[in-house]
Amino acid sequence: MAPKLDPSQVVEVFVRVTGGEVGAASTLAPKIGPLGLSPKKIAEDIAKETAKEWKGLRVTAKVTVQNREAKISVVPSAAALVIKALNEPERDRKKVKNVKHSGSISLADVEKIATVLQPRSMAKGLDGTVREVLGTCVSVGCLVNGRDPRDVQKALTAAVY
Repeated sequence: MAPKLDPSQVVEVFVRVTGGEVGAASTLAPKIGPLGLSPKKIAEDIAKETAKEWKGLRVTAKVTVQNREAKISVVPSAAALVIKALNEPERDRKKVKNVKHSGSISLADVEKIATVLQPRSMAKGLDGTVREVLGTCVSVGCLVNGRDPRDVQKALTAAVY
């Protein structure tokens, strides 16, 4: 039998969810159940928290549990921040498939995203984090200032070094 959990202990659980949608409680049950919480209620709380800003986007939700009380916060990925910066209309993920994100964002938006991601980045400085975000722009398929993100990366690398 597993050891009894200390109720005052702080436990963090990370779950990947689609914003605004109630995920399957069966994925939460093995993580949340031993902490004495209802997986269905936590799934509804996560959906309510992510519905405001992240509707339709895949984000990571951080559930912090202490004294059988859960606090939910959103840990956005670089791709989610880039797609959010494109200001595309919401889509129904069950009806619309294979979306091409063909818009353009400004270099200032890329820098804002990089400052948000800086604490989690493995880059030495902000310039490295900006290049990471530009690589994400390549993956998402968007442009930066109307140019290919690879060209912007090369220009930044030439300017820095």
